[in-house]
Amino acid sequence: MLWSHGLKAIALVASCWASTSDAITYSPLKPPSYPLAVRSPYLSAWIPGNEVASLSSNNAQFWAGNKLIWSVIARVDGVAYNLFGVASPPSGTQSATVTEATYTTTHSTFTVTAGSREFTLDFFSPVSPKNYLRQSLPFSYLTVTLTAGDSASVQVYSDIDSSWTGQTSDSSWSYSTSGSTGVFQIETVGAATYSQNSNGQALWGSAVYATRPSNSSSLSTASGPSLSVRESFVNNGSLTGNHANWSSTGVVALAHDLGTTADESAVTFAIGHVREESINFLGDAQTGYYRATYSDTVDAVVHFLDDYDDAYAESTQLDKLIQDTGTSSYGANYSDILALSVRQVYGGIEVTIPNDSLDTSETRAFIKEISSDGNINTVDVIYATFPIFYVLSPEIIKLLIAPVFEYMGTSAYTKSYAVHEIGANYPNATGHPSDGEEMPIEESGNVIFLTYAYQAATGNTDLSTTYSAQLKQYADYLYQNGLYPASQLSLNDALGALGNQTNLAVKAAVGLATYGALSGQSNYTTAGKEFADKIWTDRLGTDADGTHFLIQYGTDPWFLVYNHYPDLLFSLNAFPDEAYNATADFYPTVRSAAGVPLDGAIGWGQTNWQSFVAATVSGDTRDILISDLHTYISNGLNSAPFCDRYWVEDSGSYVAGQENSFRARPTLGSHFALAALSGANIWSS
Repeated sequence: MLWSHGLKAIALVASCWASTSDAITYSPLKPPSYPLAVRSPYLSAWIPGNEVASLSSNNAQFWAGNKLIWSVIARVDGVAYNLFGVASPPSGTQSATVTEATYTTTHSTFTVTAGSREFTLDFFSPVSPKNYLRQSLPFSYLTVTLTAGDSASVQVYSDIDSSWTGQTSDSSWSYSTSGSTGVFQIETVGAATYSQNSNGQALWGSAVYATRPSNSSSLSTASGPSLSVRESFVNNGSLTGNHANWSSTGVVALAHDLGTTADESAVTFAIGHVREESINFLGDAQTGYYRATYSDTVDAVVHFLDDYDDAYAESTQLDKLIQDTGTSSYGANYSDILALSVRQVYGGIEVTIPNDSLDTSETRAFIKEISSDGNINTVDVIYATFPIFYVLSPEIIKLLIAPVFEYMGTSAYTKSYAVHEIGANYPNATGHPSDGEEMPIEESGNVIFLTYAYQAATGNTDLSTTYSAQLKQYADYLYQNGLYPASQLSLNDALGALGNQTNLAVKAAVGLATYGALSGQSNYTTAGKEFADKIWTDRLGTDADGTHFLIQYGTDPWFLVYNHYPDLLFSLNAFPDEAYNATADFYPTVRSAAGVPLDGAIGWGQTNWQSFVAATVSGDTRDILISDLHTYISNGLNSAPFCDRYWVEDSGSYVAGQENSFRARPTLGSHFALAALSGANIWSS
């Protein structure tokens, strides 16, 4: 097959490259949005890159764009400086000046100057690909570090409010301690389990904010109206210890007194969102995996703070691995893309166990189709995401697809092809609705790909053995229906239902070849290659000269064929080198101003499928695809968490390079398609 892992000159940018704007150094670039606390579909806080220059007064945002109140204020020699999120500054306070903003795979760090001292705010969302306890803990860290400097008296304050619960009209809060750790919990009143607000925030469960004194600090706390609580700290450098009842303008607040010091000092806060009953899986409540060890919320957050050093050490290793993997696969530009993608992917899934038994032998994972339609365990979303899991945590593929197989094995599902998803609205995995989307060839191929990806990466055959009858059924469906697909939806449902879709036929061909490799039945491998021969060699799915693939047999326009990717990843050789050579030659000729569109009739592209295709081509075409994606995330035109659909040409009120839709989706795992060609299961911790 024609592809290369060689570094291209266009991507040979030093890994320490930084851009400078607004008197701030952004490293490695200024992204559309920085992840702040991104650990689950309901703990997902961000700040747009274009708002970092005014970090002191700009609020964090939930992935949907609504504001989350989360503030940090510091006093230096009696003068209060707003460091982060203080939209209405208390009288007498000043704004800190941001000098540097960086992101890595797991950290977003901002350096600010406040009077004579400098602080760093490190927003650290652990990603622990194989440690389910650490990965499932629904908390994120904020560490405020006072860097060494002139001796000064310093205090650090932080607060949150009920915006984190999704409902600001009727909430309650409580404060408790465990040893030296102080823990606030805020929850809505009277909300139904498994309910969300219009922004996709959970209305049940509780927001958590906690801290403990460091070796060099003392802790004070308070709750009450935000203005009075903040003014108390601004005026006194400490909080009263009074815990007033919840009010709509109220905050819960934690303050550290670091004393008078010239040394470096740090304090760490834990922010989270806890739901005891987290997922409804076919009527049985699931809960976070961590609850097998820490069933009490306070115990869980205490452990989370205890675990900081180990979690930080793991994050350092993972940050380096992603940097090195990206660079060795393509270059520094590619590393920038991967590093910005990881938290968004793992922040879209939850690792669970049954709430009644807390039995870790029944571990499952659930993924939310964030911002597109909110489905749960959408099979094509798992397919779009799987390259990152193939590289870092292939067991997650099994944990995500096994609940789909479980549902398809019940009497509630009677179709001969694979299901699209197992619930229309996360977190309700209660079954595919009767009026839900059907993607027969798409999903039948995807479950085969995902099963084989897990098996190829781990060497384990338990998934294919357990569900062998279903897998054969879906392979047979592809054989009977895949070469001339009936009018139906594909993964890109925005295109509508189309008959004889070339990309679906490609999926059927590669799916059959994959099933042959999975099952050891060579007749399926032969059938897949025969399909591919008709599509390519006999020009069933191409133009007459074989220069490109068509969206439908015999019908323009051309289409970005991304379903070739498993053929290369699994070394199946269903399609010949000539097919890949042709696409490599063709796509640069149809590139629009900001990238290659999904097909010749539309003005937008998707980073998912551009990434899959980048893994199937070499030379200048790969250069173009990676460069376009890097330019898209660094062009300064966008503010949402990494949207995977964007305009590649001017369109009405939008310009080329602007985000189109699909903000914060976990499908960015597709960006690892190129890295996955170098090997699976590379994370050993």
